[in-house]
Amino acid sequence: MTATVTADAPTRAAEARGRVWAAYRWEAAKLVAQARTRATLTICLVAPFVFVVLLDQQSQVPKDTLFGRWIHASGFATPLFILGFASQWVFPLLTSIVAGDIFSSEDQYGTWKTILTRSHSRTQIFLAKTLAAATFAVLVIVVLGLATLAAGLLLVGHQPLEGLSGTVLPSGRAADLVLAAWATTLPPLLGFTALGIMLSVLSRNSAVGIAGPLVIGLVMQVYTFLNGPDGVRHLLLVTPFDAWHGLARDHPYYGPLWQGALVSAGYVVVCLTVAHLVLRRRDITGG
Repeated sequence: MTATVTADAPTRAAEARGRVWAAYRWEAAKLVAQARTRATLTICLVAPFVFVVLLDQQSQVPKDTLFGRWIHASGFATPLFILGFASQWVFPLLTSIVAGDIFSSEDQYGTWKTILTRSHSRTQIFLAKTLAAATFAVLVIVVLGLATLAAGLLLVGHQPLEGLSGTVLPSGRAADLVLAAWATTLPPLLGFTALGIMLSVLSRNSAVGIAGPLVIGLVMQVYTFLNGPDGVRHLLLVTPFDAWHGLARDHPYYGPLWQGALVSAGYVVVCLTVAHLVLRRRDITGG
């Protein structure tokens, strides 16, 4: 009997993974079919080019921002300048467009009963929806990051870039800095994705799920400008968005990156655990 149970365990695990994968493909297909999703990705692709054209029309440069003084001198400054601006409120909004709606939409349209009768457990559906939301978050970062880099290079040029230590970086190193800087935003972005998922599950309301991460992110940003305890500031989910600054030095430092990754992971674990527990215990079969 023990041998039979042991032999059946891998089969059941494989079946469970297959169901999660099938549900994930279904969720991904639904996202692709939504006009809102396509519009968001289109904006991420087009907006950087519009932004660079508008900046090019300005005679003065925003010298009080990181790499602002270089936006007319090097195309590599453009994606870094936009990165510093977008992390303040754009990133939480972009990811919550999907994460904040992916669960609450089932409540809104009363489709939970239909989903849960397709031989899928709540945990499998939860995993599939979470993976779909995370995939969208990654796709947003990739599209927006590459679009800002392309806009800067095509409309400004690939001139060398001055780093934060004053050293001029050649084109190759500047490109590596841009790609690495945008990659560092992924952990906190996934943290906001998990936050949007939790709010979507708890509230059953898409407006709360979408606007909630944006409002919370803005409140955190405001706190960073106050003279509060440094320890609290390091626990805020917006702080890791600035961790890439250490990469732009002559002697890069990575402490803020590791700390930000741990903080982001903490938000992901806590938010998804709360969302999963609430979803498992909720009476939604009559929806």
